[in-house]
Amino acid sequence: MSDISRAITLNLPPRIEIGKGAAARLGDWAAGYARVLVIAQPVTAGMVGRLGLSGEITVFDAVAPEPKDSDLEAALAVARSVRPDLVVGLGGGSVMDVAKLVAVLWNGAQTLADVAGPNRVAGRHAALAQVATTAGTGSEGGIRALITDGATGMKVAVESPHMLADLAVLDPELTMTVPPAVTAATGIDALAHCAEAFTSLRAHPLIDGYARMGIALAGRFLARAVADGGDAEARGGMLLASFYGGLCLGPVNTAAGHALAYPLGTRAGLPHGLSVALLFPQVLAYNAPASADKTGEILRMLGLEPAAEPQAVAGQTKDFCTALGMTMSLQAHGVAAGDLPGWAAEAHGIRRLMDNNPRDMTVEAVEAIYRAAF
Repeated sequence: MSDISRAITLNLPPRIEIGKGAAARLGDWAAGYARVLVIAQPVTAGMVGRLGLSGEITVFDAVAPEPKDSDLEAALAVARSVRPDLVVGLGGGSVMDVAKLVAVLWNGAQTLADVAGPNRVAGRHAALAQVATTAGTGSEGGIRALITDGATGMKVAVESPHMLADLAVLDPELTMTVPPAVTAATGIDALAHCAEAFTSLRAHPLIDGYARMGIALAGRFLARAVADGGDAEARGGMLLASFYGGLCLGPVNTAAGHALAYPLGTRAGLPHGLSVALLFPQVLAYNAPASADKTGEILRMLGLEPAAEPQAVAGQTKDFCTALGMTMSLQAHGVAAGDLPGWAAEAHGIRRLMDNNPRDMTVEAVEAIYRAAF
């Protein structure tokens, strides 16, 4: 792992606005665009007025927390009516992923099926700005989008540099109304992006640097952001942690933690951040024997006692999450024990992520992790 000679590609938005009041600077940057389509959710649609946009503005706010292909088709229908020069994603990862796909699909012949996988997008049909309102996915800085196939219930992953934002906005003031429970879950998701990339079989020293910074920021600021939503420094720190986690995804990506989390979202309807958080301690612990040094680093950066023994790793990280107010039990969030074997087989089959994991994981091992988190 971490071979500095291995070739990777890191895509970065050409412009990043960060800090209190950054959202209002979007309007100056976007002044030349006549028709703007803002992709949002009802909870973020009310923030459109804080972006300083001018011209003809249309808001589409019917994006589900775990968006399906039907949500994308509805957004594309609006885009084809509006014919936007600029698409703005205003929300968390679900919103920003839909915005990416709208920007590359609305005025072309390609469908979601045509672009599924890496580097199959033909081009882009509008400028793209991403405005993060949660600190979790880091989607504002990445080139991937995930949409659930309504027929199969499986995640469809699209990856293309054509989906890279022209402008990414990280304004802590837009995250201050995020409730504590959501702050905690999305914060662990950001942490997991960094930790999974850091311990991945595909780890790279360049990405290790971003991962370390993201983990350290979560260790310093996540509890503060949960305790006081108006703490601008903590909110800004977690936005940066999330952004660093997003940068980890392009060249390295996540591993088993996210593969195991997907059925919790698509089958049980749990929010993505919560799904990842509920499994984070057990996955980190399972992988510890294969990545002892890096696991110790992760624990130390979180303010915990460095360890490589799985029980100690799981116990400490579960306590870390519990201290954020999270109920760390799948059963408490409505998961039925009878669903676990089928989900284990499904998660094990997500090879694009499982093949990155530092320790081989059988279907039985996946089910054991689910049961340990149950």
